[in-house]
Amino acid sequence: MRNTKNQAKTQKGQNILNLDENQAREHVEKLLRPDGQPVCPHCESGENAYRMQGKSCRPGLCRCRSCKKQFTVTVGTIFEDSHIPLSLWIKAIHLMTSSKKGMSSLQLQRNLGLGSYKTAWHLSHRIRWAMQCEPMTGMLKGQVQADETYIGGKPRPGDGKDHKPGKGTLKTPVLALVETDGNVHSRPLETVDSKTLRAVMDECIDPSAQIVTDDAAYYPLATANFSGGHQSVNHSAGEYSRKRIGANGEVEIVTTNTAESFFSLLKRGIYGTFHHVSKRHLHRYCSEFDFRWNGRKMTDAERRTLAIQQAEGKRLMFKSPAGN
Repeated sequence: MRNTKNQAKTQKGQNILNLDENQAREHVEKLLRPDGQPVCPHCESGENAYRMQGKSCRPGLCRCRSCKKQFTVTVGTIFEDSHIPLSLWIKAIHLMTSSKKGMSSLQLQRNLGLGSYKTAWHLSHRIRWAMQCEPMTGMLKGQVQADETYIGGKPRPGDGKDHKPGKGTLKTPVLALVETDGNVHSRPLETVDSKTLRAVMDECIDPSAQIVTDDAAYYPLATANFSGGHQSVNHSAGEYSRKRIGANGEVEIVTTNTAESFFSLLKRGIYGTFHHVSKRHLHRYCSEFDFRWNGRKMTDAERRTLAIQQAEGKRLMFKSPAGN
């Protein structure tokens, strides 16, 4: 399947797949249909779906005996109804999943030779949609650090607006929930208060977890329902890390530095790579950085494979790119 003679390699030695269209389709089919049996995306029938044969049929075309509809492996995925060759999709996914601070749409346009910025922009947002994982599929456990930051450009001098730092700023707040040495879930918020924070934590964190935060006044109420308790560090007094003896007698480190590390990557990506991110699409970029953080111990090829596997069942239309 692979054309190993012409494959470029990343710094980690992971092959960037250089496939023709048939090889690219076969690669996606192998990942989305590991047993080789096509499943109809229209009626979800697996037993009555079959691969069509014959010279008049394009490669990969299937048909369902139940609903009589035809389909390929791209139907019902982020690849559906796209004029971009599937081989370029795979390269784009590799570039976005392996670039630590992200890759701009303009850079994708140049690297892949796409016809317009609009095409590259929609391509990148559909890939970010594939990167998104539902919070309930992996509740955060153990010690979970919670912290918020604010995303947005520097205020324009003399604009007549009252620009406050931190809470009350005109920038968009972003909450990060990070397992110590584990996964992260981040999302933009409309406002930062105990009710909003508690709703997100209940959705994403296992009730047995221990929550670690800074000394902000809204966290004690937001974390009251977790049996692991609430620990905090007093940033106002210059405290950023402290040791305590846990329930099992082991020494625990109480800090939010892991959440701060995630924010440093997110901000460097937004300010250094994308330069400007609208509030309307910020949740997509959070999903992208979550995906790479959670897969930081994977190889580039493994992250690419996971993103392709998560592309199934996700459609993102150009007219409503912020709808999911």
